Amino acid sequence: EELRAAEPTFRQSIANAVKRGRIDAILHYQPLASGTADNHLDHAEVRRLAQWQAEVRSVIVDAVPLRTADILRWPGVLGASSVNVDRLREQALELLKKTLAAVLSNRQREGEKLAGILREHLLAARGLVQHAKKNWPAVEAHLRSRLEERIVEFVEKLDPGRLEQEMVLLLSKADIREEVDRLLLHLEESERVLGGDGPIGRRLDFLMQELHREANTLGSKSAHPTMTAACVDLKVLIEQMREQVQNVE
Repeated sequence: EELRAAEPTFRQSIANAVKRGRIDAILHYQPLASGTADNHLDHAEVRRLAQWQAEVRSVIVDAVPLRTADILRWPGVLGASSVNVDRLREQALELLKKTLAAVLSNRQREGEKLAGILREHLLAARGLVQHAKKNWPAVEAHLRSRLEERIVEFVEKLDPGRLEQEMVLLLSKADIREEVDRLLLHLEESERVLGGDGPIGRRLDFLMQELHREANTLGSKSAHPTMTAACVDLKVLIEQMREQVQNVE
């Protein structure tokens, strides 16, 4: 109860130190137990007990006298020393600051390890996207060849100009170059943010969502085993990064 008025100060200190995530803080304060050095003997109460005992024994001659232990256990005889509330709050706030410093130091160490893991994943994701980009011309040629074969099978007298238009339209729908370019931009931005100062968790979380969206679009356009395999691996990496980014402030 002595510390209840200081709760807003404690909450603000925690909010200033930790920008993302949830912190559960519990402060236990246990006053010194009765009989310890910080308790004092109420002499006035002892004198009252002595007076009452004398009055009782004047009426009941053989009444058993009070023992010292009985007197000390009597309510009000031992009273706790008054608490210096201001000093108590200062000590509690100092303890909170030390605790937060330890928490932040631990988070810093964990963050450095996590940053290394994320950089490895970003590098692997970049390799997969570059692989898809490099193989796109071959995939495009393969798709064009398949389209030509299938169209020739069903249409014998199709105007060559119209055939070319239809093929361009179909190939444009399967073109992955825009998705590849956006993926590379998001990966580059993620690496830049990861190397920056200050809170980066929310920014990385947003970038992971964008990477996931582009990877899904890329996967929906994959019409070749090479592309499909690369997309699956890419989405696995992005999902791993999304989970890890939740622990980044």
